[in-house]
This record gives sequence, structure tokens and C-alpha cells, in this order.
Amino acid sequence: MLYRIARAGFFQLDAEKAHDLAIQNFKRFNGTPLDLLYRQQLPHRPVECMGLTFRNPVGLAAGLDKNGECIEAFDAMGFGFVEVGTVTPRPQSGNDKPRLFRLVEAEGIINRMGFNNLGVDNLVENVKNSTFKCLLGINIGKNKDTPIEKGVDDYLICMDKVYEHASYIAVNISSPNTPDLRSLQYGEALDELLSALKEKQKKLENIHGKYVPLALKIAPDLSDQEIKQICQSLVKHKIDGVIATNTTLDRTLVEGMKNSNEAGGLSGRPLQTRSTEVVRLLNQELKGKLPIIGVGGIDSYVAAKEKLLSGASLVQVYSGFIYQGPSLIKDIVKNL
Repeated sequence: MLYRIARAGFFQLDAEKAHDLAIQNFKRFNGTPLDLLYRQQLPHRPVECMGLTFRNPVGLAAGLDKNGECIEAFDAMGFGFVEVGTVTPRPQSGNDKPRLFRLVEAEGIINRMGFNNLGVDNLVENVKNSTFKCLLGINIGKNKDTPIEKGVDDYLICMDKVYEHASYIAVNISSPNTPDLRSLQYGEALDELLSALKEKQKKLENIHGKYVPLALKIAPDLSDQEIKQICQSLVKHKIDGVIATNTTLDRTLVEGMKNSNEAGGLSGRPLQTRSTEVVRLLNQELKGKLPIIGVGGIDSYVAAKEKLLSGASLVQVYSGFIYQGPSLIKDIVKNL
């Protein structure tokens, strides 16, 4: 009930202004009695995945807390893991505003943020100054003005800086809002990236004395054959996990709705079916050789269970969380 009242107020604001205000409030409430507004005690539902033990399989997807400013708040809500970022080597302002739009009737969101963030050094400092119990994923990307042929360098810079502080590292090559980024999902470009990441991982494991898993985040707008080829590369390079999926460019299910013609990636309920199809195909191809994290349109226990039954070991929420609030986490976890 409290979240419904708060949401009614937030939804009167521009979507990005509402997001920024929520982040500010989470930071302000942390460590005060006001965190009781969202703090939840959830049953323990441990899951072993990528060599890690997650307290439950429900995570926060990347994009909501890009700079790692309020990890404690999401920890208090009961998430089994929180993924911060996407972060880039250098700060960047992202694309021009407005760049975030609600499709309320479809419980969807379109964004063309463009990896707006304060840079990897800022995120690392925020993580170091945070206290939380859940596992932490750090999602890394490349700067917009870095030529695509130099993109691998950006990922290695970020990986070097976040490795010590991450439970796992997510590699974002599937956002539709950075020019040419999705080209890294194919052929030689993908093999070159994965090879460089695994080599870096081995070196950092020796330096820090711990193994931090790598997970690749892929797009939903891939053909079945392209997904099969990605699976072959993931297995070949011994990547630790795959996250399916990022946002979609497909507007079939929201055609004619307000804001549906805005450029950017669509998330939320309209993505639910396609992202589950990708999870299912990955599961068929990978045959358990590496775990899948399912994300896209999870707005209920049933939607989460569908991802898990399709082959996901873990799930992440974003748009469903925006529309329903912390109760979504509780509903999923308590019914597992």
C-alpha cells in the first residue's frame, strides 16, 4: 500500500527525475529508522551458482544503481544479489534528455540512457564505503567515444579496477544505446573480447588471490543461429555465466501506445516472452555447461518461475520492481 502511494507521486514526475529522486531518498534513508519503509525479512533460499552462494535467486538488474550509490537499500529489501553499473572507464553524461519513458499500460520502460555514469573510480569508492550482505555484481561497458576496435581495452580497464570488489563481473555488450556495441556479440570480435577477458581474469586471480566469475549479458534481438554461435564461444572460452537478456528494439507488442515510438531499448512485461525464449534456447545449447541468469519482464512469482523452469539458475528484476516495488521480491522468494 505504501509503495502504491509513493508510486502515484513518482509517476507524476518525468521518469528520469523520479529515478534520481528515488536514489537520493535511498541514500538519505540508509542507516536511519526510515529504512523501515522498504526493509524486508525474507526466507533463506540459497542457490549455488558460478561458484558463489546466493542467499536467494532474485537479483536487481544493472541500470537502476549505475554508480553503486545505495547498495545498502537494495540489500535491506532482500535481494539475493545486486548488480550495479553499467560503469565505464571515464565518466560520461550519456545521451540527450529526455531519454527514459514509461509505457504504463504495458508496464514497460524505454530507455536510451547511453551508459550515463560517474566512471569506474567513483563506483569503486562507493562500493568500498558501503556495507551490505548480499552478493554484488558489477556491470562493465565501454565509453561511447572509444572506437569499437579499441572497445576491449575499456572492458579490461574496468575489470582491473572492479575485480577486487565484485562477487562477479557482468560484461555488457548488448545495450542498444551505445553505437556499434552490439557488434561485439558476433564472430571474431566476440572471441577476441572473451579471450582477453579470460586472460585478464587469470592474472587478477593470481594478484588478488580470489576467483571472480565473468558473465556475459546478451541481447534478445538475436537469431537462433547467433545465439548458438554465442554459446559455442562461451563454452570455448570457459565464461562463467550468461545473462539473458538486455532490452529489445522490437516494438511489436506496444505498437500505438504512448511513448512506444521513442528510440531506445524496451524492457518490462513486453520483453517477458522473448527473454524466456532466449533462456530456453541457451539452456538447450549449453546443456548445463554454464549457468544462465534470466532477466526480462519478471513481474510476478509465476514469471520468475517460468524463467527458472526454462533453465535459469538466477533471475533479475528491474521494470517489474519499478511498477510493483519491494513486495515483488518478497512474493517471488517466499513462494520458491
